[in-house]
Amino acid sequence: MTVRLDAALAARGLSRSRTQAARDIEAGLVTVDGVPVVKPSTPVADDAVLAVAGADHYVSRAAHKLIAALDAFPIRVDGRRCLDLGASTGGFTQVLRERGAAHVLAVDVGHGQLAASVAADPGVTVVEGFNVRYMTPAALAAASGDDRVPEVVVADLSFISLGLVLPAIATLVSAATDIVLLIKPQFEVGRTGVREGLVTDPAARADAVAGVLWAAWDLGLGTAGLIASPLAGTHGNREYLVHLRPIAAASVDRPAMPGNPSEWLRTIDELTGAA
Repeated sequence: MTVRLDAALAARGLSRSRTQAARDIEAGLVTVDGVPVVKPSTPVADDAVLAVAGADHYVSRAAHKLIAALDAFPIRVDGRRCLDLGASTGGFTQVLRERGAAHVLAVDVGHGQLAASVAADPGVTVVEGFNVRYMTPAALAAASGDDRVPEVVVADLSFISLGLVLPAIATLVSAATDIVLLIKPQFEVGRTGVREGLVTDPAARADAVAGVLWAAWDLGLGTAGLIASPLAGTHGNREYLVHLRPIAAASVDRPAMPGNPSEWLRTIDELTGAA
C-alpha cells in the first residue's frame, strides 16, 4: 500500500501537519530511502524510510551536505587551514570550524551574506566581493592578508560552471590538499539541459558530473570520492559531492592515488540514475 509523502510524514509524526510536511518536502528537507524527494504528492510505501532534516543550529541547510561529504570520504579537518569558496551565509565554514579547523578563509563574490555568528568567529577571515573564477594565490593573499596554502578547500558555488573555477583552485593547492566540491548539474549542462530550473534527464546529470571530474583531471586533480548530496538543491535538483586530490598526492600516510574519472563512470551512472 502507498500513501502521499506529505500524508505519511504527518501520520508518522515527522511533521506537525500535512501543510508543514509539504513545505519541508518542497524545501528539499525530506528523503525517502535516502533519496531527496521534492513533490508532496509522491507515493511512498508503508515500509519506506522517511527522514526530515529538522531545524538545528546551522546557519544554512547546506551545512548538512558538507557534513555528509566529510564523513563519507572521510576527510580530517582538525588543525588544518581551510578555504571556503562561495561561503554565502557560512554553513560550510561553520562545519569546518566545528570540526576543528585552525582557520577558515570564507570567500564570496557578494557582500553582507555571512551570518553574524560565523563572521564574528576569530578563526574566520571574511573575504567579500571576490570573484573566485579569477582567483590567484597572489590575489587571494592580497584580499585576505593570508598567503598560506590551504590544506582543505570546499566550494558551494552557483550560477557558474565548476569547469571555469577549477583552473583557479588548482593554482592554490599543494600535494596534501583535500578538495570538496558541490556539483550542481543545473549550472553545468547549459540552458538547453534545464527545464524550469530543473535537470530531469539522468544522462544529462551524469554528463555534468563526469565533465567536472574530467576538467579536474586535466588540471592534475584526481577523484578520491563521490557521493550524492543528502539534500536536494534549488528546485529539487539532485546534487553531488566530489573529493579531489592532486594526482601526485600518494604518500606513506595516504598511499592510495586519486583516480582517473574513467574509474568512476559506473559510480556516476548509479548516483545520477543513468545506469
